[in-house]
Amino acid sequence: MRPPYPPPPERSAELRRRFAEEARSERPDLSTLCLLVGAEADGALDEAGLDAAQMELDRLAGRVPFRPGGPMAWATALHHLLGAQDGFRGSPADYQRLESSLLHEVLRRRRGLPILLSVVWMEVARRAGAPVYGVALPGHFVVGFGPQEQQVLVDPFDGGRVLGAGDAELLVAGATGAPLDQAMLTPTDPLDVVLRILNNIRAWAAARPERSDVSLWAVDLSLLLPSHPARLRYERAQLLVQRGDFVDGAVELEAYAGVLAAVDEAAAQRVRGQARAARALLN
Repeated sequence: MRPPYPPPPERSAELRRRFAEEARSERPDLSTLCLLVGAEADGALDEAGLDAAQMELDRLAGRVPFRPGGPMAWATALHHLLGAQDGFRGSPADYQRLESSLLHEVLRRRRGLPILLSVVWMEVARRAGAPVYGVALPGHFVVGFGPQEQQVLVDPFDGGRVLGAGDAELLVAGATGAPLDQAMLTPTDPLDVVLRILNNIRAWAAARPERSDVSLWAVDLSLLLPSHPARLRYERAQLLVQRGDFVDGAVELEAYAGVLAAVDEAAAQRVRGQARAARALLN
């Protein structure tokens, strides 16, 4: 399959405007934000494609049995529909593909990373009326149904398998070597889901220096979220310098140094030195 190619600058600017507007709305829509990420990655995803992806989520939701019952009934219904019938699941190979982090491609291929498959589960279940939310376990995103005292967890990466007693502990131990903390089982805010998706995209691109273009737009979208790590500005500056945009990179470094100076003047001085070095590359 062809690698996704970016949209033209005017289209990208419009997508970013819409992304920022949605992210700052009173109730940000997760599927809309994920699809706008996909459109920033894939210039072939036009307005008709965005609408088609939303319609596919609606179609899948329309096949969920009407009000199955409690949390376990909802979890079982979604497992049978999305996992068993439609074949949504993941495999180790999916970690090597950018498409595995793009919602429209996950809907098309029925393959993706745990967090994108979880987005499919959440958006289909939400449309069907389920009490559903994401659960950001360290290293492995899953989906929860029902209040915490009746919580049922499913693993969309494993076809929506319902996690029994001890399964979540094993997932956390496998990822971190640490025990499960009950705080890890709380619902994840949609904007935190989007930031984690963009972090995954940045990690994919960081392993492929020739795709620094992907790293840059993923950082740019992350910076449009209302809350984001300040260090992303430093990462953006480094990417600009790496791509040969020495002036803009130096400007970003100087701006980050100004923020850093309030807490660590020595570190700020080091960053200012990097800015001077970036400008020197122009000579």
